[in-house]
Amino acid sequence: MALPPTKRLPVLETEFRPLLVVWEITLRCDQRCSFCGTRAGKAHPQELTTAEALDVVQQLKDMGTAEVAIHGGEAYLRKDWLEIVAAIHAQGMQCTMVTGGRGFTPELARAVAKAGMTAVSVSIDGSRATHDALRGVPGSHAAARNAMGFLREAGVAVGINTQVNQRNYRELDTIADIAIAEQAYGWQVQLMVPMGRAADADDLWLQPHDMLEVMPRIMQARQRCDARGVKLWPGNNVGYFGPYEHLLRGDRSRSGFSSGCGGGIRTLGIEANGDIKGCSAMASHGFVGGNVRDKSIRAIWDHAPELQFTRGFVLDDLWGECRSCYYASTCKGGCLWTSSTLLGVPGNNPYCHHRALELLARGQREYLVRVEKAPGTLRDTARFELVVEDAPEAWARSVAKVQTQV
Repeated sequence: MALPPTKRLPVLETEFRPLLVVWEITLRCDQRCSFCGTRAGKAHPQELTTAEALDVVQQLKDMGTAEVAIHGGEAYLRKDWLEIVAAIHAQGMQCTMVTGGRGFTPELARAVAKAGMTAVSVSIDGSRATHDALRGVPGSHAAARNAMGFLREAGVAVGINTQVNQRNYRELDTIADIAIAEQAYGWQVQLMVPMGRAADADDLWLQPHDMLEVMPRIMQARQRCDARGVKLWPGNNVGYFGPYEHLLRGDRSRSGFSSGCGGGIRTLGIEANGDIKGCSAMASHGFVGGNVRDKSIRAIWDHAPELQFTRGFVLDDLWGECRSCYYASTCKGGCLWTSSTLLGVPGNNPYCHHRALELLARGQREYLVRVEKAPGTLRDTARFELVVEDAPEAWARSVAKVQTQV
């Protein structure tokens, strides 16, 4: 059905549209998370000016964007951030935010509400001790809990997000209890990927075979949240097509299951210096399609090959176990950020529940070995090799038992 003239979306040269834009407005940060993929801390030396940022807002409106999610670093450390929020709101787009919450006060929460912020997702990484250790700042857990209270009192919807890693995946029930206690509208769970500082944190990496314990725990957390009215949202790199796929995504996605990466199809990422990518999580090298100072966002969206990597998918884009997988044409190798970070190129994603189960049935498991360290630059990656080994019998029996407990 055609939209009325006043409701028609702007015409682009592609059928795809950046409905969700995730915008890193600064790299300044007041925490030092050991899993930070960008190595945030100091401001990027070429961050957009206020005028440039407001022009970005107008361009996104003209392209039919529905939601702009701002983050950092820590977004509130940019002096003009509320002006940007107000501009997004004034253009009729939803403005949401991801924050560590350390600097929130009641006054700031009220200012956020006044500027028109739709919702704020506060990062919770586990119990108090685990969260503070991962964030590198004592008291950060208490500050995050306080921020949720300030925002809720100011009338702003509050959610929670978690980067699941070796240190916290056994605490998912604890985080679920926090989400319930804080009356969160939702909780997004995403797997930590070893990029940036996380590439250095070998005590935090998930191994592919850990999916056999991680996924049941995520499902148990979902059941816990369902019982109390909190929506658990599996991130795009959580899955895929194990026994919980439809239980996790049946009412959380348009298709009811994982349908591959949405980068460059319905999402767009903007770095602090104005670089444009199909997905904000991607490394800069090889995935930046252009910069807003050189071209319009529309021109980059329509024509940059770096943003078209998911639009013309063919099976031969996949390799390794993903290429021969039963779900290959549907899953499309899952999250490209994950696969390209782990193995250097997209198309073979070992963080897959179905794959781990198939290997277990063959008496095998996979693990990652870092063969080259990350150089220590923004959004850098290490180099890993994937090893297949015979599954230890005691381990195989224990994880097989876990699969039947949900």
